[in-house]
Amino acid sequence: MSAKKNILPVFIPHLGCPHACVFCNQHAITGKAADEAMASLDALLKEANCSDRESNGSRQNRELAFYGGSFTAISSEKQLMYLEKAKQALDAGLVSSVRVSTRPDAVNPETQERLRRYGITTVELGAQSMRDDVLRLSGRGHSAEDVRRASGLIRDGGFSLGLQMMTGLPGDDDEGAVFTARELINLCPDFVRIYPTVIVRDTALERLWRAGAYCEHTVEDAVRICSRLLPLFDEAGIPVIRLGLNPTDRLSGGEVLAGAYHPALGELVRSRVLRNRMEELLSACDCRGREIEILVLPQFLSQAVGQKKANLRWLADRFDLSSLRIHPCKEVIPAPAGAPASEIQIHILKTHP
Repeated sequence: MSAKKNILPVFIPHLGCPHACVFCNQHAITGKAADEAMASLDALLKEANCSDRESNGSRQNRELAFYGGSFTAISSEKQLMYLEKAKQALDAGLVSSVRVSTRPDAVNPETQERLRRYGITTVELGAQSMRDDVLRLSGRGHSAEDVRRASGLIRDGGFSLGLQMMTGLPGDDDEGAVFTARELINLCPDFVRIYPTVIVRDTALERLWRAGAYCEHTVEDAVRICSRLLPLFDEAGIPVIRLGLNPTDRLSGGEVLAGAYHPALGELVRSRVLRNRMEELLSACDCRGREIEILVLPQFLSQAVGQKKANLRWLADRFDLSSLRIHPCKEVIPAPAGAPASEIQIHILKTHP
């Protein structure tokens, strides 16, 4: 991905979606109603225009993003209303790019040509899983092959491709999530979002959960599996730009009933990735009962230590250490020959008998 963009979000919950996924209540997730979308778009563009005037016309790296619905599945009339506004914003220099989100089975050459004509730069697909049994149990209404086909169309059309996956869906497990991640990597997306399953009020998943037909995908479950997924995308050079639902007042205020909802889920996952790496390194040496010091790059120090020093305590107990200290190093640690870049983040400095 290029420099971080200033996102102007327009939420179009449930517009265009012909299926009711078991986990989905977009009104609760976004905190927006469908009929607010056009007014929200007008207000965002007006605010951007005023901001540019106040800064003497300076242009920021802004992206207009349509979230929460299946953009290419909504009626042609409504699509054109949004697209014409987006094109006007592009032509006026109010935004530098526009993205839309949609379903894999709502992508075809006709929709691609329409998006290209109006200057859309990025298309995100809600893949969610590459296992057909999981997609069926989740009520997605599309197949893994639809994801492959749509991804090819998007890339061939010159768009930037984003893919979204979920963990903890009905019928899925850790190995299924790893399979999905590897399949998505093979599609060469420009970025990925990972959304561990959350049980939201007034969804089919809530009813399954209350009936005992679905087991909650906890924060710990999500951290465990996502700490396996993140290194796969890192090693493939594919940015994971979001881990977990974006917290909102509505979600935090009671719409979330259970599941992997945490305001700092991404930090928890990255901290677990580093803990896993430290565990691997400590397992390779005779360290029980010893004092251990570990060097990490400064930007990874807090993640390596963990929230409330959780990683320090876990590793000390795991290896029966006399003491464990983690320090920031002042220069880049050389990677072992043939090791990926992620291997240089953590390095055992010394042990004391």
